[in-house]
Amino acid sequence: MYPLPLVRRVKIFWSSLKSWLSENFPEALKTLNKGVSEAQIQSAEDDLGFKLPLPTKLLYRFCNGQLPLSEHHRENMRMAHLGIIGGYVFYDHLINVHLSPLEQIVEETKEFYREFYDQGVFNMTNLIIVATSWYRPKTFFLNCSDDQLYVGTINLQDGEMLPCVPKSLIRPTNTDMPQDGLLLWLEEHLRRLQNGMIKIRMLKTSRYISLFPEASPSCTSAMTNGVKVRASAVFAPEHPESRRPGAKCLYAYSIRLSVPEACMLGGVYYSSCQLYSRHWIIRWRDRVVSDVNGEGVIGKYPLLTPGQEEFVYESCTPLPDSPGSVEGSFTFVPGKLSRPEGKPFEVTVAPFPLEIPEYIF
Repeated sequence: MYPLPLVRRVKIFWSSLKSWLSENFPEALKTLNKGVSEAQIQSAEDDLGFKLPLPTKLLYRFCNGQLPLSEHHRENMRMAHLGIIGGYVFYDHLINVHLSPLEQIVEETKEFYREFYDQGVFNMTNLIIVATSWYRPKTFFLNCSDDQLYVGTINLQDGEMLPCVPKSLIRPTNTDMPQDGLLLWLEEHLRRLQNGMIKIRMLKTSRYISLFPEASPSCTSAMTNGVKVRASAVFAPEHPESRRPGAKCLYAYSIRLSVPEACMLGGVYYSSCQLYSRHWIIRWRDRVVSDVNGEGVIGKYPLLTPGQEEFVYESCTPLPDSPGSVEGSFTFVPGKLSRPEGKPFEVTVAPFPLEIPEYIF
């Protein structure tokens, strides 16, 4: 029934992902379910009224996604950060995406169609909900007609969804090696985990997979007088700010500040330096749309010392469309703001991109 090369490919994917989780994120590994039977898939297709793409069926034969939402709020909060797709945090906006089990796919898909039936926007589509965020809403849909994976935007009620994988890579079921949007998306996510493009971060006392890129070209890095600044962004189409006029695209960005070895200024070593102000230049295409100066970052004035962990903070910016970029600088004072030991100095933030990526997570 299933092409042997596809069976091998899906088996390798799950084996590799479980191996990575075992080594790096064992808490999330425990949330994976055993695979479903062919009878369970047939029952789900009967309930939905249409067939699932072959690669998706095979993915669920090996592993039935993650544990579903519980009736107990405390248990859901305990598991909310354990999505194998991961997410991001800025201000009060928390996203963490879980791969849904088959029974939840059927239940949430039917509920989705009931909710939107009167609007008629999705009535002739064969969509299923395959992944969702357990914090703020973010929903991924697999179209079982064209095999593409989509993410719902803040304007989902108007039918607005964005493709999550390059259309040119999708191959229909009648080929030797069929590949749908879900399989391509999961494989790309695994590659990013394996090559360190995305990593585990802390959220208060919990660990989670952070989708902020950690490597070039999506993450840029600059060193000035011993102060290192790394910066990257993620596209957040689900955020309510995207509804504002002139703010079609919203991006969250992550800034990491550190002094890996020593803060040096004019040949003089300083045991610490403290951030005083920031300057951001935000561009849309070739036009400056925002030029901002202000004290501190998110109300804080981080004090950096050699060898300590990075100071990390997140913020966001809207753009009229894609692509764009952010660059700028921080002003630091040697020593402390309360006791300066030298003149203020500028630390460069290398330009980092704001764009709608080929793969949206």
